[in-house]
Amino acid sequence: MRVSLVTGLAASAVAAVVAGCAPTAELSAHAEPEGLPNGGFDYQLGGGYPPPEDVGIVVRDSTDEPEPGMYSICYVNGFQTQPGEEREWLDEGLVLLDEAGEPVIDPGWPDERLLDTSTDEKRGRIAALLGATIEGCADDGFAAVEFDNLDSYLRSQGWLTVEDNFALAEELVAIVHDHGLLAAQKNAAEETERGLAAGFDFAITESCAAWFECDAYTSAYGDEGVLDIEYPDTLENAGLTFEDVCADSESPSRTILRDLDLVSEGAEGYLYERC
Repeated sequence: MRVSLVTGLAASAVAAVVAGCAPTAELSAHAEPEGLPNGGFDYQLGGGYPPPEDVGIVVRDSTDEPEPGMYSICYVNGFQTQPGEEREWLDEGLVLLDEAGEPVIDPGWPDERLLDTSTDEKRGRIAALLGATIEGCADDGFAAVEFDNLDSYLRSQGWLTVEDNFALAEELVAIVHDHGLLAAQKNAAEETERGLAAGFDFAITESCAAWFECDAYTSAYGDEGVLDIEYPDTLENAGLTFEDVCADSESPSRTILRDLDLVSEGAEGYLYERC
């Protein structure tokens, strides 16, 4: 298992960032990625476990291992800090600060700080640092990368713009493609045209049925190019059941119901259902 994003970064990679070296300069020999395979999927960010029957695609954290014999997608928190890693990003000067000089946090996940995507220089340094994680995903055998919190600009108190985040997204997608992997747009339903322009190959969505926005993703990426995760409380708040979701023709065919904490099978609260 690899160590975490920043703490495991080699000193040579940091030196390359400081010197302004392009993080993907030696990757041009990799083949162009193809599409997602058929079959169901599971979302295992809380820890890997043997996938349910008939699952062929598994999403796991970048610090986890891909599932042998399956199409594995590597989760990377591309626009916010992972819990416990904020100090490293602060030391690099890449955390977004407010007028008082305090880190801007995600109100829904207060142990995550927003990364500062506001300048070309900072975006380049973020991309170079995340490039080490992407390379690790490729080396471990993952076939694709999911970048979470693409929509962090909405939580930035106006300090970041959608253009800032998608400029970083283009850099990250280019690194992923240079490694021969696919790249997933995560959420930001209203920006699927920008997602396509940035080069994303497919979409991973959370609660698109509960928020009545699945068609935005399927119109852009096709039904087979959308992996949707629904959560019980979000559906309840929307007045829906998972049965309602599966009966709705606008729901992606690859839609699952998971517990919000995404715990491993056998742990208290574990939940997995699929349409």
